[in-house]
Amino acid sequence: MNETITPAPVKKSVRVKAAPPRAFEIFTAGMSRWWLKTHSISATKSPIKDVVLEPRVGGRWFERGEDGSECDWGKVLAWEPPARLLLAWQINAQFQPDPAVMSEVEIRFTPDASGTTVELEHRHIERVGGAAAAMRDAFERGWALLLESFEKTAV
Repeated sequence: MNETITPAPVKKSVRVKAAPPRAFEIFTAGMSRWWLKTHSISATKSPIKDVVLEPRVGGRWFERGEDGSECDWGKVLAWEPPARLLLAWQINAQFQPDPAVMSEVEIRFTPDASGTTVELEHRHIERVGGAAAAMRDAFERGWALLLESFEKTAV
């Protein structure tokens, strides 16, 4: 009997001093300000110039290199400012763009006493296939670093 193991979603949260509309804006329209340049997918290996998230359902999520090249990461599945964002992560286990693979990254922005709690969940990691456990480990580390950078920027 074969057993399939589904990795648990990666869940991270940070608290920022910005109100939800501002936190949402920095997370989406300001992604280039906080996304770490070391976290590139581009096949051309051109350094990241911009990380772009088109602000609508069906919008692209991609990086633009300093050489003008573009590399798709996924697309916007839900756009609900300032409370929620759902993204398709369409990168395979070799960290190459692959529209046939789709895990999901959901980000929620909840107001609190003096700012916003930002909760991120990266789920359906099993969709990358046999390397799901290794991918989950990479996402665990990567999202921790990225959210730390976001937290420092979202003031």
